[in-house]
Amino acid sequence: MDDFIERRIVTGLIVSTDYIRAVNNFWNISFLESTSAKLLSVWCLEYFETYNKSPGKDIEGIFLDKSKGLSRDKIDDIKEILSGLSKEYERGQFNVNYLLDQTRVYFREQGVKKLIRDINSYLSSGNLVESEKAINEYSPPIISGEFQSINPFTNVLAVKRAFEDAQKPLIQFPINKPDMKTLGEFWNGQLVREGLVALLGPEKRGKTFMLLELGMRAKASGCNVAFFQAGDMSENQMVKRLCIYLSRKSNVPKHCEGLWLPEVDCVYNQDNTCIRKEREKNEGALLDEDIPEKWNNYEKLINVCKENNAHIPCRNCKKMKGTVWLKKGHSVKPLTWKEAYKNAKSWQKKHNKSFKLSTYPNNTLTVSEIRTLLNIWEKQEEFIPDVVIIDYADILAPESKQEFRHQQNKIWQELRRLSQEKHCLVITATQASASSYGKRSLELSDFSEDKRKYSHVTAMYGLNQDEDEKKIGIMRINALVIREDEFSITNQVTILQRLQIGRPFLGSYK
Repeated sequence: MDDFIERRIVTGLIVSTDYIRAVNNFWNISFLESTSAKLLSVWCLEYFETYNKSPGKDIEGIFLDKSKGLSRDKIDDIKEILSGLSKEYERGQFNVNYLLDQTRVYFREQGVKKLIRDINSYLSSGNLVESEKAINEYSPPIISGEFQSINPFTNVLAVKRAFEDAQKPLIQFPINKPDMKTLGEFWNGQLVREGLVALLGPEKRGKTFMLLELGMRAKASGCNVAFFQAGDMSENQMVKRLCIYLSRKSNVPKHCEGLWLPEVDCVYNQDNTCIRKEREKNEGALLDEDIPEKWNNYEKLINVCKENNAHIPCRNCKKMKGTVWLKKGHSVKPLTWKEAYKNAKSWQKKHNKSFKLSTYPNNTLTVSEIRTLLNIWEKQEEFIPDVVIIDYADILAPESKQEFRHQQNKIWQELRRLSQEKHCLVITATQASASSYGKRSLELSDFSEDKRKYSHVTAMYGLNQDEDEKKIGIMRINALVIREDEFSITNQVTILQRLQIGRPFLGSYK
């Protein structure tokens, strides 16, 4: 463990200016055991004193200059440490606050170990007075992270970190693509470190699909992702869904025979009222009575799309008014395991970040088990999650026997604690109450079991869909709770999806 944490400390000193600036306030090189770590830390702090930033990739040049006169073993050891830095640069994500917590604990442990060594040395030489003096004069080298305090009006690091963290979503949904940006603008700002985000929806509303989408987007955004399946699906089902997602086609023959796929279009393009030069060229327009604003069922929409198969969707300008259009997809051969594996390997090579899937039987996974497993992965594999996804909170097992609603409240409290302890984003889902099934849109009153879950989340979103929307491939998402921003539950974003090919998000509009 000492080797792991010291390597992480050195990595922080090299890649993160925020980390080196914060740790410089309580730095004590004597607490490092590794001579290679000591050397690298000295180089980093010297660089920081000169340039007021971490060395980053300049460490390679520093190493070439400073390595003269070092032994071959020392050079090889430092090379091994530096070789792991490329992953941190590629990821673009570094969990500064979590490493600071670890560093504080490690330095306190090292201070206690030094005290024990000094006392044992004095006792072995018969010097009881010096032993007692060492005990009486001992004070922790750094105050515990849990009880430290700051002056929020003068601590520039705290202010800078608070504002920068709020501006850096861990998961990046596209905001520069006209047919997708609406969802990114709607919720990217809540997908941040230390957030607890939940999706609320009735049974069979596609909550797991959306959690998978968030997990895959997180991995593509450079995050380490831990996905815990709490018993809603088996490992085989989860792996199959992931592979179908990547391949964009199903293993079920009937879903391979040319599905109608939804696309984002503009109402003004469809009713032929657009005269903008950016508009796509179309072979005629739809009749006024058939414009999508007035469509209310899947069959009618399919017929209109068949009759107007030359129509080209348009989303070329900022004035667009979003709606849906359906395009007939090509027939394909069902997905095989060999093709699925090939696609999975290719995607992993492109997005070389860690994604861990851990599957449990229903009502056996607890938040304590999640925390324990994360700690094991950290020690054994140096895996530190940026995003933790749990499918889903309602079927997590309680830690102790209580009234059911109190058990549920405790679970949500522990999920919030997990997001704060690990300085990561925690995402989960929860079932809506039975009263929600007849509603077009979810409201705050549609919680199940205990409304106190609202007080623990930083954001909660409702998944809304009627039967015709489900057939077409439409889902409406509304914000039920957002802690750090204004919101209205009537403000909805429409997303397009085709779950038969594993895709819960194909586009979005308002």
